[in-house]
Amino acid sequence: VAGCDALIMAAAPADFRPAAVAAQKIKRTGESISVELTPNPDILAGLSGPFIKVGFAAETEDVLVHAHAKIAKKGLDLVAANDVTAPQAGFATDTNLVTLIAADGTVEELPLLPKYEVAQRILDRVADLLATRGRA
Repeated sequence: VAGCDALIMAAAPADFRPAAVAAQKIKRTGESISVELTPNPDILAGLSGPFIKVGFAAETEDVLVHAHAKIAKKGLDLVAANDVTAPQAGFATDTNLVTLIAADGTVEELPLLPKYEVAQRILDRVADLLATRGRA
């Protein structure tokens, strides 16, 4: 990320991974098994620098509360938050219903839009943030 003006991290690869890896395939026995999970490192939280840092909050409840917490915890300049349970939003659809929240407290609720338009709105906000820092 050295030398970048903005970093947009659209998704975490996975929040958790298996705590242990089996040496061989686990064969079906007809009985239930349990898999212990351990948290993955938070890549976005571990990155810092003079760049604009943008993250996403794909949530199922308390969307704005979790989004504001992500701003503080990860040092974000902007978060795109959405309720993935909302109709025509989240995954497996070409549209999304997103709220953009800036670290300064500015909140912009976007209407239901095609995802490419949501991406453009995010880039517009990044351009605004860069301009306020004299880097546009």
